[in-house]
Amino acid sequence: MGTRALIINADDLGIDPAVDRGILQAMREGVVSSATLMVNMPHAEAAAREAAGLSLGLHLNLCRGAPVWSDFPKEHLGADGNFTEPRAASLPADVVEAETRAQLARFKALTGRAATHVDVHRHLHLHADVLEGLARVAAAEKLPVRSVDSIMRHTLKTRGVATNTHFLGDTGAEPYWTLDRLESELVTLPGEGIIELMCHPGHRPETLKSSYAAQREVELATFLNPRVREVLERTGIKPVDFRVLSQGT
Repeated sequence: MGTRALIINADDLGIDPAVDRGILQAMREGVVSSATLMVNMPHAEAAAREAAGLSLGLHLNLCRGAPVWSDFPKEHLGADGNFTEPRAASLPADVVEAETRAQLARFKALTGRAATHVDVHRHLHLHADVLEGLARVAAAEKLPVRSVDSIMRHTLKTRGVATNTHFLGDTGAEPYWTLDRLESELVTLPGEGIIELMCHPGHRPETLKSSYAAQREVELATFLNPRVREVLERTGIKPVDFRVLSQGT
């Protein structure tokens, strides 16, 4: 491994059939090199089947849908038995640990292989107990985990968990990865370290109500644009996946 590596990871695989088609298109026809699967979503099984041969990690989901762990405490769920984001933010570390293990087992059952890494829907591991529960599992299983800031990065490394050195990406009212922004970021990437570029490409959702719907189509067009591949080739960067962090461990 050289001094610099770029991982382009698409979040939310399994959340909606149209979004899933866009993610897989961005991986097979564009420059996206990794994706993370939401194993507790209704479309996860189909998404896993359609993603055969592609690099996949776990998109740990604690705020949408039902838990995978059969003994998940009901007091931490909504009235319908599903996750809610406000309650997920205050989950005890032991509960997060058990649910993470259950979701990783579900991932392996769906895909027939281990996850390349773990990241968390809505970055809920910014909360200390969520990060603690996840870190316990990641350290035991030797799984890399996405870090989104320097504090999280330090915590993970202290626990012996491999993580990216730099992190790029966001969502909002406007599409984050426009073509101009992506081209600009690619030519000014840090000169060393493991850089994760998080993205959310996809076709407009068919079943999902989301404030980030039309924006996904813009991001899909960006990551399919031949100009992006040209920039990567010109700068000598070939996107990889999170297994770059597992080599030699």
